[in-house]
Amino acid sequence: RYPSDFATFSPPCHPTEELPGFYYDPEKNRYFRLLPGHNNHNPLTKDSIQHKAMECKRLRLLEEEEKQNQKTPRAGLNSSVLLQKRQLGSLSPTSYCRYIHELKVNCMQRRKIEIHSPDSSVAGTNNFKIIVADVACERIFTVNDVEHGGCKYGIINLSGLGKESLTVEMYDNLYFTNRKVNSVCWASLTHPDSHLCLMGIAETPGCASLLPASLFSSTNPGDRPGMLCSFKISTAWSCAWCLNPQADNCFSTGLTRRVLVTNVVTGHRQTFGTSSDVLAQQFATQTPVLYNGCRSGEIFSIDVRQRNRKGQSWKASRLFHGSAVTSIHLMQAEHYLMAADMAGKIKLWDLRTAKCVKQYKGHHNEYALLPLHVNEEEGLLIAVGQDCYTRIWSLQDTHLLRTIPSPHPSSKDAIPSVVFSSRLGGSRGVPGLLMAVKQDLYHFSYN
Repeated sequence: RYPSDFATFSPPCHPTEELPGFYYDPEKNRYFRLLPGHNNHNPLTKDSIQHKAMECKRLRLLEEEEKQNQKTPRAGLNSSVLLQKRQLGSLSPTSYCRYIHELKVNCMQRRKIEIHSPDSSVAGTNNFKIIVADVACERIFTVNDVEHGGCKYGIINLSGLGKESLTVEMYDNLYFTNRKVNSVCWASLTHPDSHLCLMGIAETPGCASLLPASLFSSTNPGDRPGMLCSFKISTAWSCAWCLNPQADNCFSTGLTRRVLVTNVVTGHRQTFGTSSDVLAQQFATQTPVLYNGCRSGEIFSIDVRQRNRKGQSWKASRLFHGSAVTSIHLMQAEHYLMAADMAGKIKLWDLRTAKCVKQYKGHHNEYALLPLHVNEEEGLLIAVGQDCYTRIWSLQDTHLLRTIPSPHPSSKDAIPSVVFSSRLGGSRGVPGLLMAVKQDLYHFSYN
């Protein structure tokens, strides 16, 4: 190489602007020339510089967490001050509970969970891709990437979290593998959370499957029921199960430019054409209405009692994001809907006025399908960004309470998947945050 390829010079003062073709190294107090990114032996590219800076930041935050150098989420507030204000009557019981939850979130400490399995080949051999908890938070369904392609499924029993050893039992089903999964949801067919809906790509076209959760049970392994239903479809992006009795035994599938609603008992299907891919879905519980988030940024609802009609006249409420909608969450009162998009924006919409009433800043996303986790009881919003940071906001005033770095270096295949609940393991379970990343499972104690 020519000597000019590695040209450096000292800045006359601390730099405030970027120079085209150069980057500033604060440690060496020098500008360095950026070389073309296609050079495989190039030590200096913009991506490598950004990755190095991100890794330094992650290691620094991890060190601060290990030293318990957590700052309070709000200046001047701690448990004693909150208690004093409550006793003096200057703080309402609702606000007191909300602030206490914020303090607990800020004090969570990470501990690694030991995963045991009747099959020794199951635990710790494949990377976690998705974890989804049932309603009671007694079990989490896991999707793990396997080395030769496809996915492997399992269920983790969380009852062991209440013990000092902090262990969980993982049961794996070897009969359904090698199908790439894009979306999973629990389904209540014979009893609450009795089945699982899986959407994704088998080969070409895609595949939708409804599996009994008992396939992953350790009891009566010789008498396991088979798959309830499975059919080929175009590439599936999302799924949702309906709990409203007016659309009993139905689940939806978000496909490429259409929505498919299937009754798993009768086999009856309804198809609704859309102008864009449907990446996120959720049913309302008070009415048989399905909410859909699209790649175009549109969010719309469908009343599944009506017959599908040509055109777009069946769309009810309509909202619009500036980028592809990756996740939606209907709040308990069903007057508000939370949505996140590929521009990293998280918005709370009032469905009655079709207006955005709150925005939660700090989330990072560029192209990934990343879920939202809303816990109204604790007043918390949780999301994992494409930068592998887990962020927690206050639902009430959108304040960013905590940013948790990943225990592993950031990469596209190491984005954590999380579950948060005040009763992990059931009604007598332990509260906290579960984080699955790479082959490891972590528990952030919340007490």
